[in-house]
Amino acid sequence: MTKRYSWPLSSLQRRLLVYVVMPMLLISGVAISVGLQVASDEANERLKSDLELLGRAISLPISDALLNNDLSTVQANLDSVFNIGRVYGASVYNVYGQQVAEAGITETDLSNSQLALQTVQTGIKQDDYRRVEGRDVFSQFLPIVDRGGRIIGLLQINRRASDFDESFETLSQYAWLSWAAFGLITIAVLVFGHYRGVGRHVVALKDAMLRVAEGNRSTRVTPAGPSELKEVAQGFNRMLDSITEAEQELEQRREHEASLQQALREQEKMAAIGSVASGVAHELGAPLTVIDGRASRLLRNHKDEDSQRQLKAVRGQVQRLTGLVNQLLAFSRTPVQQREAISLRELIATAMTSIEFEQDKGSAKVVIKELVDVILKVDIKRLELALVNVLRNGLQAAVSEVSVAAEYAGEGIIITIDDDGEGLPESMKDKALQPFETNKPQGKGTGLGLTIVKHVLNDHNGELSLTNNPNGGCRVTLSLPAQCLRQTVIKGGSE
Repeated sequence: MTKRYSWPLSSLQRRLLVYVVMPMLLISGVAISVGLQVASDEANERLKSDLELLGRAISLPISDALLNNDLSTVQANLDSVFNIGRVYGASVYNVYGQQVAEAGITETDLSNSQLALQTVQTGIKQDDYRRVEGRDVFSQFLPIVDRGGRIIGLLQINRRASDFDESFETLSQYAWLSWAAFGLITIAVLVFGHYRGVGRHVVALKDAMLRVAEGNRSTRVTPAGPSELKEVAQGFNRMLDSITEAEQELEQRREHEASLQQALREQEKMAAIGSVASGVAHELGAPLTVIDGRASRLLRNHKDEDSQRQLKAVRGQVQRLTGLVNQLLAFSRTPVQQREAISLRELIATAMTSIEFEQDKGSAKVVIKELVDVILKVDIKRLELALVNVLRNGLQAAVSEVSVAAEYAGEGIIITIDDDGEGLPESMKDKALQPFETNKPQGKGTGLGLTIVKHVLNDHNGELSLTNNPNGGCRVTLSLPAQCLRQTVIKGGSE
């Protein structure tokens, strides 16, 4: 549907007004002003010529009457001029400027008038605007000559000064009214004609661009209006089509790259873990089976309470080691198993129980500083394995204590595990998470613990970071996103 025109003017219309219509009206106004001035000058000259013709028409009869001292004839000629048109007054003077006869409003004595003197001396008519009896008049002085060409007097004809302006006033009013009407019509044609011919199509293009800027990439413009605007609209549509195709292609490439990165991570994991999985199964599986079998035999042979308790503890740890080996092998085969709900406190308590028998009397202890009460939805076995690996590394590096804390970070949580050991060496900061990289003595570590933790966190869309504490020791930070939380109740506590 065509958008209705509404005030205020568009930017294009304002620019056309400023740069086209206004200069055009200004130029036409100047032209009218100049034309009126020329017309005014011509009208004034015409009025002056009329006075001169009247004066010359009666100057000869007045000349003859003056020579014959016939003042009645002189007066009759003056009265005839006074009754014609808009003559305000007429009078006859002798060569000394003394009045001989008069009709209407005139000056009684011109003996001190420079114009009268110049007319008598030069024999050339003179005129000027003067003030006679308190009124503004236009006076024309004509010499009166006899038939021999001798100047014998002076004729003055007065006309109201306003006559010259009044004769031009009507023409000026019509001219400026016509100019104003022309300007209004021109502006109306510009505003509405421009909108119908160009403006509405420009508005449609602008609205389409705004919709695109707001994210509506499906917007298209119907080519309409002048050929140039049609070409702009077609180019705009082609540009949007190209952008849409490019975005689709880019999204496809991103998805492909994401799948490639996922595959690469899986390959790295399989390369790191799979290379030792078979060795672990071979090297640990048989000894664990022998230990479990002999412990079972001893259980049957030693019935006292202390032996039973110790042997059952041995079998429990063997079974736990067997479970850890199985988890490691399962980890090398699949990313994340089915997610299950478990409280963070319970998960950490289980991990602490798994390493309980690794803590000798007098060695470092695991202490829970502060935990939020939160229900996780995770792959329990794998996340427990990750916590066990981090806690085991902390106990091996700590002097007296490994502290565990958890707090909310945005919509997720952060689990922080600190030890009071020597901290992470500078040489290990960049490669501590790489497979088979370790600073532990020979036989104390394989360099896979933190690698496994990193993969477990990545598969939960979390992050693992290693830093050194300002007060000494190493800090391991496990970040879990909101999707790993099922229920969140913020509570602080310590044990």
